[in-house]
Amino acid sequence: DATNEAFREWAACSDETFYVIGSVVGTHPYPYMVREFQKVIGVEARAQMLERYGRLPSDVVACVGGGSNALGIFAAFAADPDVRLWGVEAAGLGLEASDTAASLGAGSVGILHGSRSYLLQTPEGQVRNTHSISAGLDYPGVGPEHAYLKECGRAEYVAVTDDQALAAFHRCAAREGIVPALESAHALAFAQSLAGERGAGGCVLVNLSGRGDKDVGQVRQRPRNGMETRASR
Repeated sequence: DATNEAFREWAACSDETFYVIGSVVGTHPYPYMVREFQKVIGVEARAQMLERYGRLPSDVVACVGGGSNALGIFAAFAADPDVRLWGVEAAGLGLEASDTAASLGAGSVGILHGSRSYLLQTPEGQVRNTHSISAGLDYPGVGPEHAYLKECGRAEYVAVTDDQALAAFHRCAAREGIVPALESAHALAFAQSLAGERGAGGCVLVNLSGRGDKDVGQVRQRPRNGMETRASR
């Protein structure tokens, strides 16, 4: 909604309005600009991996709504063919449900906010309502560079449900003493299953993109029993 209103104001009063966005969505050059600013995430993570482990990770995992934090960390590893890049979308109640926010997993190609990418839309091309327990991932589209990375096969995209993200939130808080944002909990949920597949020889880097202080109240209202933990590919 905020993006819609910003575009309307910008289009109507371009002489007086300066448009700024913090995600990799919308018209060029904004997705490029945001990615370049966010790239410091990947540059620092790459340096820290080499310093601490003497190697690059086997996998890099980040949550994807609009996709800025993911592109920020992917950018530093995109030229390394042995590093697999994983974007984790919000499946909401499931990829087959209408209550989802997984644009790449459940959407189709269309135009939103001035860019051509994957989005959740009706057969008539109208933008659908979305759902995710995480407000930061509850966006009906995705940055166009993510669409490119999906199409060319450089990055792979999976989806995690609300319950899977909640389970990862509780697990991280209990075992690590870190309260992750619900956005980041989606990445953590997939990373857990991925780490099990990689075994001792794997090295999985997760972008913990935010803290979850603001999410605690919402998390406390949700039951914990019977939560699934595996992501949908």
